Amino acid sequence: MNKLPREFYTREDTLQIAQDLLGKTLVIPTKSGERVSGMIVETEAYLGAIDKVAHSYQSRRTKRTETMFAVGGTIYIFFIYGMYFQFNVVIGKMDVPHAVLIRAVEPLENIEIMRQRRGEMPDKNLTSGPGKLCIALGIDKTFNNEDLLGNRVWLENEKTFSVEEIASGRRIGIDYAEEFAEKPWRFWVKDSLFVSRK
Repeated sequence: MNKLPREFYTREDTLQIAQDLLGKTLVIPTKSGERVSGMIVETEAYLGAIDKVAHSYQSRRTKRTETMFAVGGTIYIFFIYGMYFQFNVVIGKMDVPHAVLIRAVEPLENIEIMRQRRGEMPDKNLTSGPGKLCIALGIDKTFNNEDLLGNRVWLENEKTFSVEEIASGRRIGIDYAEEFAEKPWRFWVKDSLFVSRK
């Protein structure tokens, strides 16, 4: 196991970390100890107080957003559309409310467990979106505020993509966010079949 250290998450450049997360393996063991995992292939960066899209815009501190102010490497889970959980990695030092949304992963281990949770479908559809991957990997609200250095969920440093292998573009579903709607803060692996969209 090559678990990412705290220092990976507490760096200051959230946009760089969003790219560095591509290729890392998200691991969530089942209660019986089986590894269910996927390689991160798509992310979105959210830059806290200045970002009109971020839940923590203008440093709003509420019961919902409190986790975003935790130390980097903490998990922030929120619920959307009344039906989907979203898995975010808090970035930076304590009280700097930046985060990276994990938008898609490539299934790696125990894909049959993912199929049981999501239903029969092509592998490329199992985890090609933030809500889909949470269902497939068994992520729910109880993961909020978990530490990625713990034993319930973690990231492993398996692969790194070069700048040439990474694409960027505007984030999804944020047309309301004025000038921040156009920021190219979504990153994905160019050749991946498992991204939510290109």
